[in-house]
Amino acid sequence: MHRQPLLNLLQSYTPVDADEQGMTAATIAFVEEYPNCFDRSLRIGHITGSAWIVSPDRQQVLLIHHRKLDRWLQPGGHADGDSDVAAVALREAQEETGLTSLQLVEDATGNVPVFDVDIHTIPARGDIPEHLHYDIRFLVEANPEEAFGFSDEIKNIRWFSAKEAISYADSESISRMARKKVKN
Repeated sequence: MHRQPLLNLLQSYTPVDADEQGMTAATIAFVEEYPNCFDRSLRIGHITGSAWIVSPDRQQVLLIHHRKLDRWLQPGGHADGDSDVAAVALREAQEETGLTSLQLVEDATGNVPVFDVDIHTIPARGDIPEHLHYDIRFLVEANPEEAFGFSDEIKNIRWFSAKEAISYADSESISRMARKKVKN
């Protein structure tokens, strides 16, 4: 699996605070140490990709209510061996929301930069032990007028203002992304 493109993305990313800086450094160390970091069979943890979905005017953010975790979150999921984490984030967002208007947001040079980095614990479930998700998040734009298509994993999907997203999600991870200045 090709780790260098992800390492390049992470090494060029500027975290917003000391907490995110620590998670970014830990994620880089994890990717460097484990060649199979994209595979969920790595029981201690693995790379995941998520989408911070915003409306074109950047006034709304889309969150899903995850059935198993019973929480409001951004769409995302397992890389399952795919080292193109931006593609993983987009694929997972499409699967979980049913939206077809999703577009990864590029920077001024035409690259798709990392939007946020987070490490969070996933509780044990059945024969799967507690483990870490090294989550790489990307900014994605979507049409808020498009109808959703629910998946079995999702209890609800909704557009929120940034302030509403913070109160509904009740998570520092969501709060940090909502506080970031997202340019048009």
